[in-house]
Amino acid sequence: MRARYVLPNFRIAVVGAGAIGGYYGGKLAYFGRDVHFLMRGDLREVRRFGLRLRGKTENVRLAKVNCYRSTGEIGPCDLVFIALKTTSNQDLLQLIPPLLKDDTMLLTLQNGLGNEEFLAEHFGAERVLGGLCFICLHRASPGVIEQFDSGGRLVLGEYDRYPAARTHDVAWEFKRSGVVCTVAENLALERWRKLVWNIPFNGLAITSGGIDTGAILARDELRAAALALMDEVIAAANRCGHALPTSVALQQMKRTETMGAYKPSTLIDFEMGKPLEIEAIWGEPLRRAIAAGAEMPHLETLYRQLKALNEERRMVGAES
Repeated sequence: MRARYVLPNFRIAVVGAGAIGGYYGGKLAYFGRDVHFLMRGDLREVRRFGLRLRGKTENVRLAKVNCYRSTGEIGPCDLVFIALKTTSNQDLLQLIPPLLKDDTMLLTLQNGLGNEEFLAEHFGAERVLGGLCFICLHRASPGVIEQFDSGGRLVLGEYDRYPAARTHDVAWEFKRSGVVCTVAENLALERWRKLVWNIPFNGLAITSGGIDTGAILARDELRAAALALMDEVIAAANRCGHALPTSVALQQMKRTETMGAYKPSTLIDFEMGKPLEIEAIWGEPLRRAIAAGAEMPHLETLYRQLKALNEERRMVGAES
């Protein structure tokens, strides 16, 4: 007689309940999963009005949300979603320990490179999984997450190893909550694949004066700059041992054309005066590429421009 598969019953914590954490945690909670949110800024509003997810294909409200001011109030969990901006990674050294038990999994949904390594160094490599979120989201107001595309998907993988049974269990939690989710054999390869989009469009949106993806594509010189950056990232990935075909650039451009006037998340951070994830999205890929012998003139220029803009704004803020 075939053994019956027992569905997991994970106790889940969400650390970083902005657009990404709020959306994916909200999806799982809406479908009955046991989800607990760390919400420091939006705590009062979410406790009063709940959490709303709205977009082209859904408009749902989660009236009762398990939300807390500290991870100590949440306590040990089976699975932790980490969706903080990478600029706040040092905060994880205090936020994560109260959530841990012997077999707690840490799933980082953050952008860029180096996040799995950070978690592995401080909490153990055996705990770490990574997730890549291919979705257009925006936190419109406290407790309100808007989705701009009609699709979206999530790719999960294990840090520095092949997928395990637990990886598929976590993916199933997402799939039975209405999220398109797949498991990747090579998480590092998928990280580079996502950078093919993140590096040009998040960066050019800022350095070109605060414009959306539609405006970038509408200007020939910016479209060409985006393609040049994409080609560099693909070449760098291959130099670093991750086989990305050149066709990825065309795929990403076609996907971008369907987004319309979408503001990348880093541009929104810039407009709100928040620190930019410069090192994770641009700095670390650049350093790894150069170490592998790749030439990256376009990325080097973009990285310098973003650092200068970020520093200029920081100095203005310090003087005011």
